[in-house]
Amino acid sequence: MNKGALQGIRVVEFAQFWVGPYTAEILTFLGAEVIKVESMRRLDPSRQLSLTTGQTFTGVDQSTVFNDLNLNKLDVCLDLTHPKAAGVAKGLAKASDVLVQNNRPGVMERLGLGYDAIREVRPDIIYLSSSARGSDGPERSYGGFAPCFAALSGLAEITGYADGPPFAESGRIDLLSSTTNAFAIIAALIYRKRTGKGQHIDASSSEVISALIGDVFMDYAMNGRVQTRRGNRDDIFAPHNCYRSKGDDKWISIAITNDDEWRAFVDAIGNPDWTREERFQDAFLRKQNEEELDRLVSQWTINHTHYEAMDILQRAGVAAVPSLSNAELYQDPHFKERGPSMEMVHPVIGKTTALNAPWKMSATPPTIRRHSPLLGEHNNYIFGELLGMSQEEIQALIDEKVIY
Repeated sequence: MNKGALQGIRVVEFAQFWVGPYTAEILTFLGAEVIKVESMRRLDPSRQLSLTTGQTFTGVDQSTVFNDLNLNKLDVCLDLTHPKAAGVAKGLAKASDVLVQNNRPGVMERLGLGYDAIREVRPDIIYLSSSARGSDGPERSYGGFAPCFAALSGLAEITGYADGPPFAESGRIDLLSSTTNAFAIIAALIYRKRTGKGQHIDASSSEVISALIGDVFMDYAMNGRVQTRRGNRDDIFAPHNCYRSKGDDKWISIAITNDDEWRAFVDAIGNPDWTREERFQDAFLRKQNEEELDRLVSQWTINHTHYEAMDILQRAGVAAVPSLSNAELYQDPHFKERGPSMEMVHPVIGKTTALNAPWKMSATPPTIRRHSPLLGEHNNYIFGELLGMSQEEIQALIDEKVIY
């Protein structure tokens, strides 16, 4: 059975909410073994609430959100505030290749588990610190969640309609940060394989998002322009928008980038008289008359469902795709054909559906091997078999509420 590209790599995770846990989950899709560390004193908050949906969960093992972000992992209970916990945690780090944490800067150092402390027991450790603004600089103490990262990065300022406020980005910003973190860890693993050296990856979630809109910063640096919101419109191309389709709140995105695509679009919609007007005869004129152009395009799209319009335009070679709700996306034929989701049975939640990695690999395909762990489910295996503690030692740590 394929074990994944990262088979043999072990990760210890001191993380919570979305960024840290999803970073580690990506590594599990690739075959890494991830040991999640939490405690009854400090649960991963996603076990008890969902910030995006407002859901709350009464038990520590009932959260569908936690399940989505912690697939394939092992879980141990360790109260890091107890004086004896640091030694145990260092044992986990010593047995691992990678450490992932997304606490506010300074927290891990105060617990005796900062990069320098961990490097003493595992010199080649790859240590990821993910925080809102990084671990140095005047804003290092800033906390934050996804909307903060979006605002501080600049992405929120350019997202939304021209006559509306910046868009309050939410969970997807965390996932973008996680994906970038996982990429950095894989790059560090390759570097270590070549040199034998580990490294400390200091990831600022807001800077990660800034890096994804580099063209906006370059526009300011080179041209002095401060970009802002413009909805779905482009600086140059028209028509380039999301147009209302037949049905309740149904829409289709259309993007035309040159005259050949414009002529194909005109043919596909039946060559209406307005398309022959002088004001639409080249790309510059179409952009100059974009308001009226969008109104006229909408007169065609409103008579077709978003899928009908997509089919007509794509057959003509025009870029067009429906704007799908979550329910429509889940039922979309292309989505289903790609097989990105799978059903599983969780011992507490019951039958549930989880999303696999959104990419495919021919030789080492990413896989979901098991549901998310129950709290402390693997205490005996990790502390006993991996760290070599006797049952008496484990029980003593339980009695002292180190393992708690």
